[in-house]
Amino acid sequence: MPTETLGEFVGRLAPTDLAYDTRALAPGALFFCVRGSRADGHELAPLAARRGAVGLVVERPVPVPLPQLVVPDTRAAMAPAAAAFFGHPQDRLLTAAVTGTNGKTTTAFLLRAILTAAGRSTGLLTNIERRVGGESAPLGLNTPEAIDLQRLFRQMVDRGDDACVMEATSIAQAQHRLDGVRFDVLVFTNLTQDHLDFHGTMEAYYAAKRALFEQAEHAVVNVGDEYGRRLARELPGATTFDASSDALDGVELRLRGEFNRLNAIGAALAARALGIDTEAIRRGIESVQGVPGRFESIEEGQPFAVVVDYAHTPDSLANVLRAARTLGRGRLTVVFGAGGDRDRAKRPAMGRVARELADRAILTSDNPRSEAPEAIAAEVAGGHPAAYTIELDRRAAIELALAEAEPGDVVVVAGRGAEPEQELATGKVPFDDREVVRALLRRVVG
Repeated sequence: MPTETLGEFVGRLAPTDLAYDTRALAPGALFFCVRGSRADGHELAPLAARRGAVGLVVERPVPVPLPQLVVPDTRAAMAPAAAAFFGHPQDRLLTAAVTGTNGKTTTAFLLRAILTAAGRSTGLLTNIERRVGGESAPLGLNTPEAIDLQRLFRQMVDRGDDACVMEATSIAQAQHRLDGVRFDVLVFTNLTQDHLDFHGTMEAYYAAKRALFEQAEHAVVNVGDEYGRRLARELPGATTFDASSDALDGVELRLRGEFNRLNAIGAALAARALGIDTEAIRRGIESVQGVPGRFESIEEGQPFAVVVDYAHTPDSLANVLRAARTLGRGRLTVVFGAGGDRDRAKRPAMGRVARELADRAILTSDNPRSEAPEAIAAEVAGGHPAAYTIELDRRAAIELALAEAEPGDVVVVAGRGAEPEQELATGKVPFDDREVVRALLRRVVG
């Protein structure tokens, strides 16, 4: 007897929705039993049945009285099923994407502004903001799971968007979230140490980024980056750039820092690849005065500069500290930490960057998650604890930096950017670095 295909299975069951998370499962949905890092969807199949699932897509049969289709990889099955279920909405969207370790969000914001200036109604998918039909949408992963992504594409089309700018991450590629998605243009910003807890090696990390370009019609690559030069050699038709590019001639970039200049060049060249005219590129870039949590200046009348940034890798922290050094003639203080349950190998490198490029480094908690904050801090210090002021309470660490800042100094609060919550072992708690800084500054100034 012939094996039923995924398309035939979905067609036979005629589900009213698709789901991979029992918390978001509505009666009539087809449930994909995905094996995650914390839970195995196969073990949740009975709950899915109780909540009204009409069938299951599984990697192994489960003892649940529902129709089941066994596939080699349920994650990989979600992408084609979702694209078909939602009517292949991406076919009606011009799609521009950005990949790289650092700079994805800022480049995406700039590129969306250019498309908007060119008259496109443009959706946005980043880790700090999502826009669908001109309105904000709930946040989630940088690159959503396949079902969520295709649902968002559908919503964009239904609400009048004809373009989308998105972040395309290496983890999303490895987890099949982007299977079947095509990019009209894909920008490569850089590749530096990060996510090795997931990929294992820099080579595997690069391979995941490289694979994304098989789905791109146009590639725009930063060859000022070592891996970018390698990528350009492997993509002979790519548009390349570095800091010497003239793509911003005649454009007044309002974002500070050499790294943001590179982000803007990448966005401008991606827009050119899409056929957008020079005037729209200029208007779009000049309309962006800042990106939340990305080298964001906080002003409350204080006589020193304060910057909040998402920098959470050695390379991005170095870029931010070098740029911050130009904001004042006094001491440069950085408040930083490292995330728990993430790439541990980058921790001592971040510590080295902080103690070498800042005059004072205050080592604190970032998002410790399930790890002990003091253990993370010890790894960041890397055998040089005397080089840091260690204050694991993040609010107290920020308060210390601000209270001791003098006129002309610069304070950088790094690692979390615009994140609204801090992830602790006990769960998430409200903590936005920008709001904490503002509140403390008012006390200092007052």
